[in-house]
Amino acid sequence: MGTARRPGAYHCGVDAAMDVIGGKWKVLILWALGEGMYRFGALRRALPGVTEKVLAAQLRELEADGIVHREEYAEVPPRVEYSLTARGVALNEALVPLGAWGKAHVLSASPAPGQMGEDDHVALVAGTA
Repeated sequence: MGTARRPGAYHCGVDAAMDVIGGKWKVLILWALGEGMYRFGALRRALPGVTEKVLAAQLRELEADGIVHREEYAEVPPRVEYSLTARGVALNEALVPLGAWGKAHVLSASPAPGQMGEDDHVALVAGTA
């Protein structure tokens, strides 16, 4: 399946990539599917807070972009499994440095509420530097 190009011209590769992974849940879906194949219900349980409607829409978009593979089995009850395509695996690998940056600069470096972090270059007393 080919990539579904969305309206509008891209300005750079980052712009195009963000169009594919943009949204609150897509990166988390990629992360979960990076661990292996999931059925819809199991994927929903792995992502607390996502609604069924939003998850279904995000999966459809990722499938249209060639990132997620949807396998439907002719069984009763119906069974559908989701996994990453080769393109999805490559995208997940590209997101690893971004995750490392977030862990190093956001998760572990966040000061407690009301406290200054070591990278905060703000005067401690008004009028001083």
